[in-house]
Amino acid sequence: MSTTGRQSGDGAHDAASSLREAGLVHLAPAATGDAIAATGVLARALDAVDVPFQISVVQTPADAARATEADRTVALGRASPDADRTLGSGRPASVAAFEVARSLDATTAQSADVATLAATGVVGAGEEPTDPIAEALEEADIERRPGVAVPTADLADGLAHSTLVHAPFSGDPEAARATLIEHDAADPGDDEARRRTASIVALRAVDAADADTRAAMAVEDVLRPYAGGPFETVGGYADVLDAAVREQPGVAIALALGHDAVSEAALSAWRTHAERAHDAVRDATVRRHAGLVVAETAGPTGTVARLLRDFRSPEPLALVADGDRAVLATVPEYDARATLESATESLEHAGAVAGDADRAHLTVSGATETLVAAVREVIADA
Repeated sequence: MSTTGRQSGDGAHDAASSLREAGLVHLAPAATGDAIAATGVLARALDAVDVPFQISVVQTPADAARATEADRTVALGRASPDADRTLGSGRPASVAAFEVARSLDATTAQSADVATLAATGVVGAGEEPTDPIAEALEEADIERRPGVAVPTADLADGLAHSTLVHAPFSGDPEAARATLIEHDAADPGDDEARRRTASIVALRAVDAADADTRAAMAVEDVLRPYAGGPFETVGGYADVLDAAVREQPGVAIALALGHDAVSEAALSAWRTHAERAHDAVRDATVRRHAGLVVAETAGPTGTVARLLRDFRSPEPLALVADGDRAVLATVPEYDARATLESATESLEHAGAVAGDADRAHLTVSGATETLVAAVREVIADA
């Protein structure tokens, strides 16, 4: 496995040198907002030095090996045994991509658009931008402010469709608007109004009838955002990228490449994804086991599993299945991918596991209870 994703300095320089010599580079990002942002950062640097590239979003590590004429394949966000390099193994892919981009073309990496895109990936990965990305943000006058991380000027629209939080108004713009009006926060015109909005969102998420205490920590992801960029806030931009790549990968890629014409299409994909996810979380029948909750739903399993774990599950693991695919989301003390890999050792009809320690998925056939029993056995033995 490549160590490029865990290195800086000489590692980034070595990766840049290899890519600069390539006749064609195949970028193979995972279907996450961080990986797509990293792809946009690296693609823009490759374009600046006249290195052609092609992009294909991958669902499993093996997908990176699809037929291609490229003489360099770079996996982003998820290691692949067939990739020449992996960026983002053990840290946000956007950090690694930004380092390689600086080595390829410093001018591109220093642009406000690319710095914002890299920061978007980092924030989407649940981490805080550090230098040199943080320094580039400061130079672009993008700083934290009170309020909530939404991608639209219409606050009710942004709150209703955010997948960074699940609250009673989630998925319902009119309910979100009514909540804001009730608390005199419909117009976020100043910092005081923004603080009031943030307090309302936090309280509604935590005070929901079936919210878990973990929600108090999870809701922090939507509060006090970096303001600026093409979608009002960096966190809102990250939310759009992560949702769009799960609904319309081509639109997400175009957005990361800087094609502003797809912005409305990306927002539409984000709204669709959010409505499906929030409806699924709200309507799901959740079964509780020791250490694990299980839900079967027709919604987007990856987002549903994350929201269920963060805002509804009293247990540290959440497993969501739709009949063809199962996703396991875990708290940091557990490793989702390792857990699923151990569980599937005894299963005959389970596909390859993909993902990371936070969330992992696999294709399934047969009764979900067989997988649930295997996961429970792994948990019990841990």
